[in-house]
Amino acid sequence: MNKFVKLSAVALLLTAGVAMAGPGDVGQAQKQPINFTAIGMFLAFVLATLGITYWAAKRTTSAADFYTAGGGITGFQNGLAIAGDYMSAATLLGLSSMVFLRGYDGFVYTISFFIGWPVILFLLAERMRNLGRFTFADIASYRLHQGSIRTFAAFGSLTVVCFYLIVQMVGAGQLIKLLFGLDYPIAVVVVGVLMVMYVTFGGMIATTWVQIIKAVLLLAGGLLLLVLTLGHFGFNIETMAARAVEAHKDGEAIMRPGTLLADPVTAVSMSLGLVFGTAALPHIMMRFFTVPNAKEARKSVFVASGFIGLFFIVVCLLGLGAIVIVGQDPQFFEKGDLAGKLVGGNNMPVMHLAKAVGGNLFLGFLSAVAFATILAVVSGLALAGASSIAHDIYARVIKQGQASEAEEMRVSKIASIVLGVVAVVLGILFEKQNVAFLVGLTFGIAASANFPVLLLSIYWKGLTTRGALIGGIVGLLSAVTFVVLSKAVWVVVLGFEKPVFPYEHPALFSMPLAFFFTWLFSVTDKSERAALDKAGFHDQNVRAQTGIGAAAANAH
Repeated sequence: MNKFVKLSAVALLLTAGVAMAGPGDVGQAQKQPINFTAIGMFLAFVLATLGITYWAAKRTTSAADFYTAGGGITGFQNGLAIAGDYMSAATLLGLSSMVFLRGYDGFVYTISFFIGWPVILFLLAERMRNLGRFTFADIASYRLHQGSIRTFAAFGSLTVVCFYLIVQMVGAGQLIKLLFGLDYPIAVVVVGVLMVMYVTFGGMIATTWVQIIKAVLLLAGGLLLLVLTLGHFGFNIETMAARAVEAHKDGEAIMRPGTLLADPVTAVSMSLGLVFGTAALPHIMMRFFTVPNAKEARKSVFVASGFIGLFFIVVCLLGLGAIVIVGQDPQFFEKGDLAGKLVGGNNMPVMHLAKAVGGNLFLGFLSAVAFATILAVVSGLALAGASSIAHDIYARVIKQGQASEAEEMRVSKIASIVLGVVAVVLGILFEKQNVAFLVGLTFGIAASANFPVLLLSIYWKGLTTRGALIGGIVGLLSAVTFVVLSKAVWVVVLGFEKPVFPYEHPALFSMPLAFFFTWLFSVTDKSERAALDKAGFHDQNVRAQTGIGAAAANAH
């Protein structure tokens, strides 16, 4: 069970929506020889995306262009970009390794990462597009007190962004060390510098197209690898599955539920965090403001769900294929011992599979795509963080709406640079640390602090500023407290013998607390501000459902 929990934590680091390789197994893997093929392909990608950034910089002339590409991205393009944010090459590594090692449990685990998208499609996408302009705070503060709600929303968004950036940068350094043979600090600095360049000069236009290109490369690479793999089984999935059962040490057990559901509380809590946390991640929410209208926002989620679902199916099938092709080939095991450890660590089956069926050239291609995915994810995070600082805190709270567009964009670019420096420094400082707990904390905060306020501000007339603030703060503090008291921090990091909180994921407990206190302090709020908050619901609801008054796309 402990081994599986560790593996689950690594896969969560690898996937997360938007995620890199976790430092669990990756960080313990040996540094590989320098892969010049992969570096050459990656340099070609960087040159292409820097060209896109130059093109985007000339089109980024306003705050709307910088934050949301002027609302001029089509639904299909945005859906592909969202998928690019979510289906990283590290997802390819993490989930395929779970199927390789545990079989059916890997399939079950994948569902938690996918099922959040229908929630976004049916509950949030259309209304977020109609109510928001640049950030999550635009929606939450639509009828509530602007200063206090924007401050809270910006703080919640920045907390999620910073924690997630640490995870991304640490995972980036370890993954690049593993796949490219580069030193950890070099990998972190390269990622940080390119992230700042994309965001500072190209804004959302550059970030969107980097994500689209990365998604196409990753999906094409995964599909090609699957075709090559199926060729070894006569293009028959049933034959591949039967041979996987024969080859795996657990036999038919890999086709049955295993230890993942042994602790249903942990499974449910993890699932709640992933499903509702995904809907409240700031860099995911920003993507709905890049399309011209609510119809395109719904189309975005529909397209993203299709690509993400296809990719997860591909990943799971690759895991099965690797059981047979990689699991029975001594060259991929240390000292040629099939019962021993995989060369490079437990997250490497799909990369070994690429080498087995496509040679070193194909391995180099997938390694280059892995580095490219890192850039796309951290660029989206940095842009979300810069938007919270410049748009919410500086322009709306400090300047109270009196800042010019030029001033706001200047602050955005400065914030992007600062976030890049902070991300690099923290990434290097956390190199030797186990940051697995930050993933649970990131999704826990998003699900417990951001999601309740977002959902209730859209759907519940009775929500007041006081209720939203207190409920959101309770959700934030409870999520942090539960994670600190859990085994991941209390035992692993702080060194205590037993955890105070027995579960790894906080959402099952922190989310209800957030909703309860939001409700309690709203229904007991009889202030004049509360009356204004409730009176504004009708106008907000009309705009949320019709789009009348919603921000329009810029003409280019």
